[in-house]
Amino acid sequence: MAFGDPEIRKIIEKYERKLGSQVNLDNSQYGSSEEISREYSRFKDDMIPQISRYERMCKSLGNILKVRVKQNDALRIQRYLDIAHLDVTPSQAFGLAFVSFIIVFFLGILATAVIYVFTGNISLSFILLLFLASIFVFYYSYSTPSRLANKWRLKASSQMVPCILYIVAYMKHTSNLERAIQFVSQNLPAPLSLDFKKVFWDVETGRFPTVKESLDYYLETWRDYSMEFVESFHLIESSLYEPNDAERIRILERSLQVILDGVYEKMLKFSHEVRSPLTNLYMLGIVLPTLGLALLPLASALLGGLIKWYHVVVLFNIIIPLAVFYLSSQIMLKRPGGYGETETLEKNPFYSRYKSKKPYFIAFLAVLPLLLIGIAPLVLPFVTGVDPGLQEIGLGIFGQSKFFDFKTSPDGSTTGPFGFGALMMSLMLPLGVAMFFSIAYKIRTKELIKAREASKGLEEEFASSLFQLGNRIGDGIPAEIAFGKVAESSRGQVTEDFFKIVNSNVQQAGMSLDEAIFSPSRGAIIYYPSNLIATSMRILIESVKKGLQVAARSLMSISEYIKNIHKINERLRDLLAEVVSDMKSNMTFLAPLLAGIVLGLASMITAILSRLELLFQVGGDQTIEGFGSLSSILSIFELSSMIPPYFLQISIGIYIIEIAFILTKTLVTVDSGEDVLKTTNDLSKNLKRGMILYIITSLISIISLALLASVALRGIAA
Repeated sequence: MAFGDPEIRKIIEKYERKLGSQVNLDNSQYGSSEEISREYSRFKDDMIPQISRYERMCKSLGNILKVRVKQNDALRIQRYLDIAHLDVTPSQAFGLAFVSFIIVFFLGILATAVIYVFTGNISLSFILLLFLASIFVFYYSYSTPSRLANKWRLKASSQMVPCILYIVAYMKHTSNLERAIQFVSQNLPAPLSLDFKKVFWDVETGRFPTVKESLDYYLETWRDYSMEFVESFHLIESSLYEPNDAERIRILERSLQVILDGVYEKMLKFSHEVRSPLTNLYMLGIVLPTLGLALLPLASALLGGLIKWYHVVVLFNIIIPLAVFYLSSQIMLKRPGGYGETETLEKNPFYSRYKSKKPYFIAFLAVLPLLLIGIAPLVLPFVTGVDPGLQEIGLGIFGQSKFFDFKTSPDGSTTGPFGFGALMMSLMLPLGVAMFFSIAYKIRTKELIKAREASKGLEEEFASSLFQLGNRIGDGIPAEIAFGKVAESSRGQVTEDFFKIVNSNVQQAGMSLDEAIFSPSRGAIIYYPSNLIATSMRILIESVKKGLQVAARSLMSISEYIKNIHKINERLRDLLAEVVSDMKSNMTFLAPLLAGIVLGLASMITAILSRLELLFQVGGDQTIEGFGSLSSILSIFELSSMIPPYFLQISIGIYIIEIAFILTKTLVTVDSGEDVLKTTNDLSKNLKRGMILYIITSLISIISLALLASVALRGIAA
């Protein structure tokens, strides 16, 4: 009979329907493949808004200029776009980068024109700095697809071990790859679950004829990044062809061991390779720029005003932070996957507090007095018309200059403030900015961090409780009764209440086991928001259908795997402990300490030159033994062209804040992968610690060196 024969066609359709009914899961529990596809089509706006924002910018600004991209570059960019699930073309991505460069450079030219209108001068060095800043903006926009792809990979790869664990646990009792993938896509958090939903999406849209082909194509995206993940999946696929049940289970267990060993080996190599880049980052991004700040006041005076305060702002608050960001992004790109925080922030029960804008309003009101004090030196002398001397207000020990000390340049313009009082008040401005973010971030993350820590504590205990539950079920006790038995034997533990709630729902409310755990109104999982617990209970419910012994083996296997994963995680933390500790010390201690000392040196140089000028004005030309006359010394420097310590300090303070943001992000990524909650919470702590140390060091340095300069110059004046 020919293939087109109606009888043959009927037979094929009959078995297609039969196979389809076996592959599809119960829609009431997990949803059909069509529902999975619909979820995937909506995921970007709900779960990953920054990707949607970038897409909108590419489709708006990126279409302004039609840019032709080289084929090799287009293929590379398209690969990043596919990994990050970005619905844009390489041409649009490159067009956005080019338009960003033009916009920033145009705004720089506009700022130069405004400066020319008010001052009558055009600064070529300022234009050069803005051009460099525009190049960095171009690079930032051009590299966004690779950063988003890396961000996706870091977050997704941190879920690889749980993914393989759940698939192995599921396929031990149901040897069906499609159902296992569908189970994982519904129980894993984003973004890895969304990758598996896309596997079904590609089948629904006709891109691939079968789930296996779609899965194999998806695994190719991980081949260069996480080969152990690909190997584990291929072992899982090979278990489908094994007729012997014991050998099939052995292959499945081997797949989990492969990914655990692979992750450990890669993190061991990474912990050794990352030391040198982190040292270079600290030296080139923090130590050298900070030391260079000490010479700026002297250099600006020697160069006759060629270096202005706004040059320092552009250099130290835009260009150098962008360079540090580039170096840190290169470090993060080297981090292997497979280890890190797996929780999805959006699933946290306190996520609404994290998204709330109220903490920013509270923080702004709290730091407003500090900000007002910080900007007062720019306003008070002109509003009140009073600039008292230090001696008049009882601070003569620090010199005889004015409190704010504005100077008049040869062209008649006013520059400053150079005074000791203005410098001390300026410390409040970066302190206010740092405390604004610190307070806001602490309010946003306080409850979420507590909930995460509680969930982790629960998961650590849950492994042993799960083993007990498996033993009870293995003894022939029905699962509904076994929960009550485990609750009795786990008294005093965090998990006791979980098993009590399940037992109460079954015994008193007459619920089924599924409802007792997952009911949206009374289910035990409501009070224990943990992906590990939820997925373990899903596997229990599925495996109970196959028999009590199957369920018992599944639970005990999961318990054993959880303990092994915990041991691996502890070993990985030990590997990274030294690197993380050094980096945190550099960020919260050495950088603020060094910046505070350098600020004191810069203020001392300014104070000495200002005092010499005052001596020249009051006492005329004098000869200083070993140095020559005052007029010859002051002729070298143009004091009115010096960078005021007020602006120098603000630039240093903002630089410390920016470094804290960049290095905290890098530190968390190295230690925990892509973890927004930990990044925000650690920023709150690091900003507070670093800025308080910077303020204290600056105060001690400024006061002590000012006293030293005053004593030395008093001897000269005498």
